[in-house]
Amino acid sequence: MENILEITDEAIVKLLEKKEKEHFNYIRLGITGGGCAGFEYIFDSVVAKDDNDIVVDFGKLQFVVDRVSLPYINGMTLDYVKEGLNEIFKFKNPKEQSSCGCGVSINFDLEQVKVDESKIFAIEL
Repeated sequence: MENILEITDEAIVKLLEKKEKEHFNYIRLGITGGGCAGFEYIFDSVVAKDDNDIVVDFGKLQFVVDRVSLPYINGMTLDYVKEGLNEIFKFKNPKEQSSCGCGVSINFDLEQVKVDESKIFAIEL
């Protein structure tokens, strides 16, 4: 699939270095519930993908995204930045509405997220 994710050159270089050292096959991107703002990003190296994963291919780098997370990260940019003494991967997602003070937990503008309504995982009581 195209245009799901943009990656800066800096992020590609750092991820290729990491891949060479750690010997993984994929980078898992997604979201999970948690934190004070409601969601947290999943960003982890993995050896195998799940059968239902979407593979986003950047040549020597392949990302896997689960179908539930896809609408939330579609259009996101992954960057690698140096801020003072810190070096971090940074998610630039136009669908983010807010984040907590620590920067780990995020919330989304759900009007921008096109979710498959046939996949409801929670109900309102």
